[in-house]
Amino acid sequence: MFPTPIEKTSTASQTFYKIALPIALIVWLLPLLAVALTSIRSAGDITAGNYWGWPTSFNLLENYTAIFENTPIGKYILNSFKVTIPTVIGAVALSCMTGFALGVYRFKSNLPVFFMFVAGNFVPFQILMVPVRDLSLNLGIYNTTMGLALFHIAFQTGFCTLFMRNFIKAMPYALIEAARVEGVSEIKIFWYVVMPLMKPAIAALSVLIFTFIWNDYFWATVLTQGADTQPITAGLYSLNGQWVAAWHLVSAGSIVAAMPPVLMFFLMQKHFIAGLTLGAVK
Repeated sequence: MFPTPIEKTSTASQTFYKIALPIALIVWLLPLLAVALTSIRSAGDITAGNYWGWPTSFNLLENYTAIFENTPIGKYILNSFKVTIPTVIGAVALSCMTGFALGVYRFKSNLPVFFMFVAGNFVPFQILMVPVRDLSLNLGIYNTTMGLALFHIAFQTGFCTLFMRNFIKAMPYALIEAARVEGVSEIKIFWYVVMPLMKPAIAALSVLIFTFIWNDYFWATVLTQGADTQPITAGLYSLNGQWVAAWHLVSAGSIVAAMPPVLMFFLMQKHFIAGLTLGAVK
């Protein structure tokens, strides 16, 4: 059922593993290293086609200063926070309530309602582009950070409900029964009994949703236009010049754009791993 530990495999397998693992890591990290190197190259290197060679000059401060002084990257990052933070709060809050209802209460349509939440995750979001855009125009929320956040909340609640429902379902039901015997109301059971036990799951889900929304490009380009509302993922391409491709600035902007989710993961790493592994062993 489980893969055999590498220490218990044959000598040939261990040798192949030791050779293949560094190669796989290098191949995986190579694009990231290329972007990092490009972000400190000069414009002359890009023009001369020096994409993979050693930079002729290191323009670390110049490039990273230029993207903040000469481009609206600050607005793009602020827009990303305006979209991502409300989405995380809204999706996680809704999924905690729906997960509690579907995981604790037993009613006839429990499974069909749960399957509706799950089925939404299998719908290709590309086919929703036109109806969602038309709906946002009709509601008057097209090209607003609030509108983009609302649609993200709607789309992410299904996955979050699946996550929370399964987490709550694995909790000891005796705790809820004991609270009911003591006369505790359902709202207080949810707030004082279930919610404290859900903290690892909430932390793990928050990191996942933050990363998903921060890195979203499709809906950012469909539902927003211009520096006043576009998130950083959609705004990176605007760092290019009108006539010349400033890939060194785009690469520097990409590194800056990747920092918030990376920092959040490391800050929440303990809770994130606990939330994903809780219940894996008894």
